[in-house]
Amino acid sequence: MSSYLYRLAQFAFRRRRLVLVLWLAAAIAAVAVARASGGKTNDNFTIPGTEAQNASNVLKTELPAFGGGQTTIVFATHGSAKVTDPALKAAIETGLGKVRTVPQVSNVLDPYRSGLVSPSGQIALGQVQWTAQPADVKDANLDLVKDAMKPVQAAGVQVEYNGSVYPGWRVVVSELPELVGLIVAFIILMITFGAFAAAGMPILGAIIGVITTLMGVTAIASVVTIASASTTVALMLGLSCGIDYGVFILYRHRTNLLNGMTPEESVPMAMGTAGSSVVFAALTVIIALCGLTVVGIPFLTVMGLAAAASVTVALLIALTFLPAMLGFAGLKVATFTRLPPGKHVERVARKSAADPGSPAGARWARFAVRRRILVLVGGVALLGVLAIPALSIRLGLPSGASKPTSNTQRKAYDLTTEGFGAGFNGALLIVVQNVGQPSDTLRVAGALAKEPDVEKVTPVAAMNGTSLIRLIPKSGPNAPSTTSLVHRLRHDRASIEGTTGTHILVGGTTASNIDVSAKLSSALPVFLVVVVGLAFILLTFAFRTILVPIKSILGFLLSMAAALGASVAVFQWGWGRHIFGITPSETISFLPLIMLAIIFGLSSDYEVFVVSRVKEDYTKNGNARRAVERGTGVSARVVTAAALIMFFIFVAFMFTNDPTIKAIGFSFAAGVFLDAFVVRLTLVPAVMAIVGARLWYHPRWFSRHIPDPDIEGRRLEDDLATGKLPRAGTSIR
Repeated sequence: MSSYLYRLAQFAFRRRRLVLVLWLAAAIAAVAVARASGGKTNDNFTIPGTEAQNASNVLKTELPAFGGGQTTIVFATHGSAKVTDPALKAAIETGLGKVRTVPQVSNVLDPYRSGLVSPSGQIALGQVQWTAQPADVKDANLDLVKDAMKPVQAAGVQVEYNGSVYPGWRVVVSELPELVGLIVAFIILMITFGAFAAAGMPILGAIIGVITTLMGVTAIASVVTIASASTTVALMLGLSCGIDYGVFILYRHRTNLLNGMTPEESVPMAMGTAGSSVVFAALTVIIALCGLTVVGIPFLTVMGLAAAASVTVALLIALTFLPAMLGFAGLKVATFTRLPPGKHVERVARKSAADPGSPAGARWARFAVRRRILVLVGGVALLGVLAIPALSIRLGLPSGASKPTSNTQRKAYDLTTEGFGAGFNGALLIVVQNVGQPSDTLRVAGALAKEPDVEKVTPVAAMNGTSLIRLIPKSGPNAPSTTSLVHRLRHDRASIEGTTGTHILVGGTTASNIDVSAKLSSALPVFLVVVVGLAFILLTFAFRTILVPIKSILGFLLSMAAALGASVAVFQWGWGRHIFGITPSETISFLPLIMLAIIFGLSSDYEVFVVSRVKEDYTKNGNARRAVERGTGVSARVVTAAALIMFFIFVAFMFTNDPTIKAIGFSFAAGVFLDAFVVRLTLVPAVMAIVGARLWYHPRWFSRHIPDPDIEGRRLEDDLATGKLPRAGTSIR
């Protein structure tokens, strides 16, 4: 592999103008297609084959007027005013009358006919039924609903929205986190490289890669349902991986320049050595992300593929765009700035290039090796303590209760709870099939009303032998008692149906979320086995030993458990909620899965970066313990820079208003920080020092039948020395 990457870098370096034009053309084309397609993301989580989805399908076919999305409009008054006052009642009824004329609206139920007026007379609920699914409800029609409510607000009534679709329901991701992350990344790179050209190049490549990927995902969103979290995850990984891969190659290139190589010789050499590690690191991330397809959940499949596409583009940028830009930069990447960090960085860089054992990272590596038993016990104990909260994890999908207090869905949720009880925020839709006569529906409704934890049961509509019953639980949509109620209704199905000959299905948004969470929980073991198995094979092939991947996987499990425990402590227990501006709630049900995929992939990145340098030194010198010290010391600075860049990019996404994105950003940041600094730069060298040369053992048949990818670049150096591969340039020494 190293020789192929060497030749690819030669081509990109020499034909740099062509490479630059092609990447710019790809980014511009992606933007143009995305704008023309009009694709938009949404946050409807459904899983084919679940009962809630089957209920939705029956409604679409038999009761199409009730098969689409729903909007709840909450009206509230304050002081002595009441929604039943004649003037306010007239304004509300007039506003809802206008909503009936909005395209895609099939039915509007005002609170006065349905009796959804609170005992205090200050809160009322209007119900809007759409013919289209939430993702297909046009934003223009939602704007018309909002316009119809303006006269109601002008009359002094507070109007808020909730439901599966409502005005402002789409998540609009702010550009601020990306800007903050990029600024922090630039500062870290300036401290690392001390040169403007070196600091800006990885960021430029990552930006071009992210634009290309996200615009492509946006275009696809016009024909495929894509969750808004998918683009956020793709953006996070595109920026962080794009910068990290560029940093790793660029650091090797800069060292080559300081040791006397010309740019034309150094770029292919850096690609043939560090580039091999980048390829295997990226492949591990891509495999982990594509592994989300095995769980059979559409929105996770799309999320995984979108993120994998982002990492793939980041890899291609590192292998082609970066060598081209290095060709334009020449010696500028090793020209240090005169600003304060520049002199110190230059002194450290030149000393490190001449003596790899001199930097602070090397001193830390020597400490980890010499105190290996203490380091191992202390590190495992720390991660174990952090993982304790994960034992109390409760999974669920975000409801209005988890939104910021300024969000209309949160306001609607709180007002509904105040006026009617939390259960009115999580209505269940009971679909009754094979209805022979109206009395069948009434008998089923009566049986449902007798079930524990049921607040109210109301028949809604009947057509084509199918009827719809709305059931209000006593507890909120994410309460454990509501989950138990859904399972109990399904378990007691036969007794509820009685002798009517009907068949009931429990559906609605609340039941759908419960089904999604259950399916996600059951998918975790399958996903873990598949992804870890594939990554084990890849890492075994890369390092030609089974002990390295075993060590990598065990370290990942420790960092994953610790990161998940930290996430539970913050977002479920509420530790630091005032600092982060969060409302404690259940852990997002798909978070453990995407954490497994992404943190496993990123942890393998750092594993490859560190261990490849250790193997390179061991291959040359044959001293296992000395190789751990030197390899870890050489890679410590670049791994630290790469991990800090990822960490701050993820942290930047915590400063959004969406609780889902906050939880993802925090969990990824915690996972990366713990894995890079506690596991890869501390526990890994300690374990490698304990195992010694046995770490690199592999049977003879392995050498005979499995090709050597030459991840450390030894064969490349031999081919260059013997003339089998022509050098890209000549040395200036």
